[in-house]
Amino acid sequence: MIVGILKEIKVLENRVCMTPAGVEVMCANNHQVLVEKNAGLGSGFPDELYVAAGATIVETPAEVYAKSDMVMHVKEPQPQEYEMIRDGQIVFTYLHLAADEPQTKALMAANSINIAYETIQKADGSLPLLTPMSEVAGRMATLQGAYHLQIPTNGRGVLLGGVPGVEPATVVVIGGGIVGINAAKMACGLGAKVYLLDNNLDRLRYLSDVMPSNCIPVMSSTPKLRELLASADLVVGAVLIPGAKAPKLITREMLGVMKKGSVLVDVAIDQGGCFETSKATTHAEPTYEVDGIIHYCVANMPGAYAKTSTLALTNATLPYAVQIANKGWKQACLDNNEIKLGLNVIDGKVTYKAVAEAFNLDYTPVEDVLK
Repeated sequence: MIVGILKEIKVLENRVCMTPAGVEVMCANNHQVLVEKNAGLGSGFPDELYVAAGATIVETPAEVYAKSDMVMHVKEPQPQEYEMIRDGQIVFTYLHLAADEPQTKALMAANSINIAYETIQKADGSLPLLTPMSEVAGRMATLQGAYHLQIPTNGRGVLLGGVPGVEPATVVVIGGGIVGINAAKMACGLGAKVYLLDNNLDRLRYLSDVMPSNCIPVMSSTPKLRELLASADLVVGAVLIPGAKAPKLITREMLGVMKKGSVLVDVAIDQGGCFETSKATTHAEPTYEVDGIIHYCVANMPGAYAKTSTLALTNATLPYAVQIANKGWKQACLDNNEIKLGLNVIDGKVTYKAVAEAFNLDYTPVEDVLK
């Protein structure tokens, strides 16, 4: 199979979907790898490393799309790429379709095979290709929140950990999954008082066992969230329904109980965001204010730490990419249910129920396209 590695074109997105070491593995499995010129430069991997690993460097994304059986990205295809996607071509990347109707319809029109990193799922419910980026985003959420609490960024001027004689900031993390636990760990490590909310009692028991004493796991409810918002300096939205739009847990009206200059970080923005007032931002312009509350809603947060993120992402995605390339997408899905759950749009049909429901589109069970 010819596998194409595309250069990311989202604003200030410096990750790349495969390292030179990953290319070497692909070539060892007898696949040809095309790498768009300078695709890895932002992550510290110049073209010569890809050439040494066995890749062929091509000049343009159009050439990658034209020649590849499978194209790989980190972020979703951008509008200028839609017309390049070919009938029957495998697109393997983060898609986040439930929050993106134009992209969903463009992929349907392309009749391509679209496998989403974020919906590949193990039998235990874990999301192996989302996990490494969730770990980065969770830790980064606390760092960015702490930064934007500064006076020069219009924050409250509160240091997350306080100092002797001055109480620390209060951090509220909504969601006790991978993003939430990583955000809470960072906030606890910096000395903040942390409330970690979840609606799963077993998860709360686990969090109570493993988190430090300055983390307080709490059963999530709207009244409890409203109560905590009144004292919060930083709120991290870390909720996820795999493949579906995120629920809106903080309304605009609820901002009224918050302290001016406090910060909301919406890590769920790729799936539409979990705050009513959220809208996607970029690393170039990461924040905006609503009713005196700072919103940080960057849709590709891990791109800011491109080297770490690229290495972590390749570790997770490469085994699946090799299976798809070795067997073809259909046989790989028949042999591995985890990959089958990654199928979102196949030959113009929406095969992921939450995506179909988000836009009132016809849903085709994935088993129907695997016959």
